[in-house]
Amino acid sequence: LYLASTNSVKEKKEETVESLPGSYRLQARKPVLMATNDYESVLKMLEEITTNARQIQEQLLGEILSKNAETEYLQGFLHGQTDKQLFKKNVPIVTYDHIKPYIDRIANGKASSDILLVEPLIGFSLSSGTSGGQPKLIPITAESANVTAALGNLHLSLMIKHFGDLSQVGKRMELLFAKPDVETPSGLKASAVTTRAFKESSFQAILPKLYTSPYETIFCPDTKQSTYCQLLFGLIQRDEVVVIGSIFAATVLRGIKFIENNWRELCSNIKTGKISDWITDSGCRKAASLILKPNPKLADLLEDTCSCKSWEGIVRKLWPKTKYIGTVCTGAMLQFSAELEFYCGGLPLVSGFYACSEGAIAINIEPLSKPSDVSYTILPNTVYYEFLPIKEDCVTDSQNQVQLNTSRHKDTETVDLVNVKPGQCYEILVTSPTGLYRYRVGDIIKVTGFHNNTPQFQFVGRQNVALGVDMERTSEADILKAVAEAKALLDPFGLILTEYTSYGDTSSTPGHYVIFWEIKPKEGNNNNDNGKELDPKVMEECCSKMEDSLHFTYRMYRKENIIAALEIRVVKQGAFELLLDYFVSNGASLSQYKTPICIKSKEALNILDSRVIAKFFSPRTPIQDN
Repeated sequence: LYLASTNSVKEKKEETVESLPGSYRLQARKPVLMATNDYESVLKMLEEITTNARQIQEQLLGEILSKNAETEYLQGFLHGQTDKQLFKKNVPIVTYDHIKPYIDRIANGKASSDILLVEPLIGFSLSSGTSGGQPKLIPITAESANVTAALGNLHLSLMIKHFGDLSQVGKRMELLFAKPDVETPSGLKASAVTTRAFKESSFQAILPKLYTSPYETIFCPDTKQSTYCQLLFGLIQRDEVVVIGSIFAATVLRGIKFIENNWRELCSNIKTGKISDWITDSGCRKAASLILKPNPKLADLLEDTCSCKSWEGIVRKLWPKTKYIGTVCTGAMLQFSAELEFYCGGLPLVSGFYACSEGAIAINIEPLSKPSDVSYTILPNTVYYEFLPIKEDCVTDSQNQVQLNTSRHKDTETVDLVNVKPGQCYEILVTSPTGLYRYRVGDIIKVTGFHNNTPQFQFVGRQNVALGVDMERTSEADILKAVAEAKALLDPFGLILTEYTSYGDTSSTPGHYVIFWEIKPKEGNNNNDNGKELDPKVMEECCSKMEDSLHFTYRMYRKENIIAALEIRVVKQGAFELLLDYFVSNGASLSQYKTPICIKSKEALNILDSRVIAKFFSPRTPIQDN
């Protein structure tokens, strides 16, 4: 969402360092399209804030504490004081569970607005809930909404630097999905960050010029109909498309696979100029009546393209003017990068920024980096940061993927933003203008270096999201690494691992790890739903390769039979689509959905277990000397 304020950019040029942090507060007062010659001013601002990170952080914390000193929450710990050291001594480090009672009181209309912060709320941000828990309500103010919008401004400036102003030459084909708001008893609405942005009049004004998806398709409540229509309209406008994307790489992949499974019907619609009868949403049909016209020539071209034996590089063939794929490919999404590269034929995969419901955290200032090499640069002017050191240092394997062997903290002493050390892993804490104080976001990062005086990092995984069937703890990063090693064994056989998840099975003794895999051939549309074409020896070696790649404690426990052999369960194609449907039906936002690396929900496990077509176990104990 690229909303910018040329007015705010011009004002920043006149400010001095003495007025920090307000002069460098990311804002978007009156969102308008950015003029190309303004991007240099925005990038200059980025250089200034990353250079003056220490002063910005100090003044931002002072501003937050002074402004909210009389709130119920801070009064309970600081009694009106605003001293930084007192703040760190008296205000506890908290998780969402600790502040949920306060937020619930606000949401239920049973407390004044100054329970957590003085500034009036305009609503709540509703987290996806798929990273390891239930959806959370995070307060939103007018200022925080502006900061989120302005993050897109900053990212757009970097894109203009590398690709030119693509908004002047074409459109973006992005899969965008809005989720209905939830109205709380207080009258404040809770919505996904993306949905709130989609409803802004400024976004609606630029939508026809910059995007191929009509407003009606984005807000269609039926995700299948929405996906079909967005892809249909994207194909019709193929010669205008210069950027393809969605928030997460998994969504982009789902879109490509949707075309792979439905291209004949899509081409038929384009040839006849008539939308399929099963598209019943009135908004989608209205949009189709305005866009869809008989075009046999285009339909024949698309049919020839889609009927090829291999879909390698298909994205470039379908949308020949595309310059890059804009989507998050880091962290949990890194697992999808290889398959996305297969379909995209060398197009850059751009992970633009790192944000969460709690705030706009960081920006990727080297957008052409490979997904495995991406480091995000922290924005020191959005929230106040503290970092909890992790007991063990991060290590990087041969494939340059970060892993972490434990998530226990060295101690409770936090480190300020400018004092973190490269190579060390930390858990992020934020104190924000929206009423979060020393709040554990739950993300583990590895510091990779500095840009000016501001740290850069790679995402490692989520805190407390791990497998464990005994005393061992296996992190998301451990699973990511092990799967990356094992799936490479499929390549010589023309197979691709499309999605996976895991859980710790303790129904028998000893317990063991279960990894669900969805596999497809690189060529052809064979669904392989009976599993007969899978070579048992190859699949068993995949199991062993995963075990060899896991941490020392796991391998030791396997040797001592404290943990049983790892199991891979291959599921029918489409099983993970049903898993997505389950999470969306239970409140997750489709735009924000990430396939969980570890699953604990019985209902979710039942969905996958009911679609297992083959099971394989590691035939040996893992190697002990690596």
